[in-house]
Amino acid sequence: MEQGKTATTIGRFAPSPTGPLHLGSLVAALGSYVMARRTGGLWLLRIEDLDTPRVVPGMADDILRTLEILGFRWDGEILRQSRRTAVYQEALERLLREGAAYPCGCSRAEIARAASAPHPGEEGPAYPGLCRNGIPEGKTARSIRVHAGSEPIEFFDGIMGPQRTDLSHAGGDFVIKRADGPFAYQLAVVVDDALSGVTQIVRGADLLPSTPRQIRLQRLLGYPTPAYWHLPLVTGPEGAKLSKRHNAVSLASGRDLEREGHLILYNALVFLGQKPPKGLRDSSCAEVLAWAAAHFSPLSIPRIPGPFPSPAVT
Repeated sequence: MEQGKTATTIGRFAPSPTGPLHLGSLVAALGSYVMARRTGGLWLLRIEDLDTPRVVPGMADDILRTLEILGFRWDGEILRQSRRTAVYQEALERLLREGAAYPCGCSRAEIARAASAPHPGEEGPAYPGLCRNGIPEGKTARSIRVHAGSEPIEFFDGIMGPQRTDLSHAGGDFVIKRADGPFAYQLAVVVDDALSGVTQIVRGADLLPSTPRQIRLQRLLGYPTPAYWHLPLVTGPEGAKLSKRHNAVSLASGRDLEREGHLILYNALVFLGQKPPKGLRDSSCAEVLAWAAAHFSPLSIPRIPGPFPSPAVT
């Protein structure tokens, strides 16, 4: 970050190195980048490698190199979640001390069998509160859950509009430290965004259901709530979400990004509802990104998912 520079907006892109960058994650990278840069803000990069069993060796470096070839430039140091367990532990202990979180000894199977949990949540059946007042005799702590609270979470999404979720009915008390050891995604991203000063989160609409849980944690921890913008998902021909394997935009997948990268960026802008001039198709990646930062219209972003402009490269 440049000394003396004041940023009104701090955005971020946070890929998981569980596979190569794909069209959906490229759209998220581009959307978050131009939304920060259009106001002269900063764009941070974070590698979400906390779920180590799912991390594919070499993928983090491949993602970074792919972003560089496509012209993306980030501010400050790259954060890697696998190196930040101490800050997550500190937040966890604070929630436990303040009574906002508690140990849970329930397995997924037990929760699924509970007659009082008929409604499925984002991560499976809604938690029926079996350990909320203490772990029953004969059980041992498996995970840590946070109280969902009784007040609905309301927020405005810059693309999807007003949102309202009653967490007590939409999954109930949720896990912030998993039974198999790692800290949960919800806690890690909230801590990282707050400590990095992130003011704007632009990401795929598949993460929209996670936002109320993250806002709940922000409020419990006394963190500010960033502005949220959830981009439409890239879908396949029949409307299904694209798989990483078949839609990679990566050196590891054999793409010649030196030749076709600017065209992929151009088509990603079209997917986001923008109208780049046709002459930009003959420009460099840096020129496409510069045009986008100067002309991007957030109001033109569609709400509904759709296919990536075809052909993806011509």
